Amino acid sequence: MDFISKNFVYRTLPFNKLVQRAAEETHKEFFIAEDEKYYLRSLGEDPRKDVADIRQQFPSLRGDIKFPAFFEEEQFFSSVFRISSPGLQLWTHYDVMDNFLIQVTGKKRVTLFSPRDAHYLYLSGSKSEVLDIDNPDLDKYPLFPKARRYECSLEAGDVLFIPALWFHNVISEEFGVGVNVFWKHLPSECYDKTDTYGNKDPVAASRAVQILDRALKTLAELPEEYRDFYARQMVLRIQDKAYSKNLE
Repeated sequence: MDFISKNFVYRTLPFNKLVQRAAEETHKEFFIAEDEKYYLRSLGEDPRKDVADIRQQFPSLRGDIKFPAFFEEEQFFSSVFRISSPGLQLWTHYDVMDNFLIQVTGKKRVTLFSPRDAHYLYLSGSKSEVLDIDNPDLDKYPLFPKARRYECSLEAGDVLFIPALWFHNVISEEFGVGVNVFWKHLPSECYDKTDTYGNKDPVAASRAVQILDRALKTLAELPEEYRDFYARQMVLRIQDKAYSKNLE
């Protein structure tokens, strides 16, 4: 699945039909193609205002999932129920909150990239433009191989901790059911109050990007030679003032 070109469509099915089709390699009944993939990501009652919580949307499953005790209850943000077809791949992206990926059934391959390698990932917002991370187009993305990969395989009963800002790419190698549990590790006021998915940048970060966009627009008023000179000074200043010395 690619959220940049949006190579998917939204459709509604009875839950039992969704599970049946998601578990099949090929389909007698289908929307577009007999080998199409299916993916469910649970939402809140009103996705514009409510977060996903498996305990609310799927109360019959409430007792089947125990959240790892790594955070206080008031830090809880969401618990997302997921179902995916074998072969389904989710684009490389980051989330702004820590989360656990709990694999209930099936097998997934998860590939992670450090936030420090963001400049090798060809980002469009929070997502990488490199869709095929195993066979990238090196003419288009020549720096991508410099990004260090951390890869693991999840099977039923496994839990993976995915730190905030770490990029991750997920491939379902079998029909799979999983649950993501997200929690706030920063003070609540740092987060965008309209965010129901856990993927909007912190408020201060969004403001900083807006200021940067205005600064770049102002720089564009200069001739190229001057624009280049002052842009490089800005980059050096950002490196000096904002880059962490503790992550070297």
